[in-house]
Amino acid sequence: MIIDELYYNVKEKGNVCVGLDTSYDYVPEQIKNKYTNPGEAVLEFNKKIIDAVADSAACFKVQIAYYEALGIDGMIAYKNTLKYIKEKGCLVISDIKRGDIADTAKMYAKAHFEGDFETDFITLSPYMGMDSIDPYLKYIEEGRKGVFILVRTSNKGYYDFQEIKDANGTSLFYKVGDKVNELSNKYIGKCCYSSIGAVVGCTHREESKLIRERYKNMFFLIPGYGAQGGGGLDAASYLKDGNGGVVNSSRGILLAYKKYEDGSRNFDEYARKEVLRMREDIENAAGICRG
Repeated sequence: MIIDELYYNVKEKGNVCVGLDTSYDYVPEQIKNKYTNPGEAVLEFNKKIIDAVADSAACFKVQIAYYEALGIDGMIAYKNTLKYIKEKGCLVISDIKRGDIADTAKMYAKAHFEGDFETDFITLSPYMGMDSIDPYLKYIEEGRKGVFILVRTSNKGYYDFQEIKDANGTSLFYKVGDKVNELSNKYIGKCCYSSIGAVVGCTHREESKLIRERYKNMFFLIPGYGAQGGGGLDAASYLKDGNGGVVNSSRGILLAYKKYEDGSRNFDEYARKEVLRMREDIENAAGICRG
């Protein structure tokens, strides 16, 4: 199953997920000056980042909104970014956060698990109910695809809905997590994790150990590291023996070059440096010694 590949990638390369949430504004001027098409500039920037970190990142996460914002040229860059990641033998999570009625979800599943935008994992929103997840299950059953479902997000507005409590004092995000967990147990890989995972932000360390204990077999996509305030200890508290999750950083990696005087000329080298620093930070916090 696809989750086994991700598990072993983490074991071999560490927990870092490199977020290619690539705004055109992030691209250095020497690349922008080569192209009249912003999508082509973004693609070249992405390729250099991918080349620099492919051996030290567990996977990549590509946020579709940054490409949609550039129109057709951006979506071509999105397609070719996914293709390039796969050519490098790496796994990719497409951050699309879809959530709609079953017939529409069927088309989203076809769009992102087949054809031009085919990917390994996608993110989903469960707000419309578990039947909105059903159309993706046939791809998961085949073993080559997986999903990460929003459970406990890293943004400041999480409290508006996710902390609403029922009569027993149970927060809504736990009710969602329990439903996702029940479904996920039907798709367990050899690594003892499911191809149906959860998005849990690393900005909530006070609950992370409880979440990990409650959802033993769910693999986590953990955003919130770096620019959103999360650190190694926050991320590591969601892990089990150093595995069971990937920790995403986007701006912190893509814009690492901004910290250095010669940064724009060597942006890919500084991205790699940040990935290695981040990996060490998480592994030190998790008590993992990489030989």
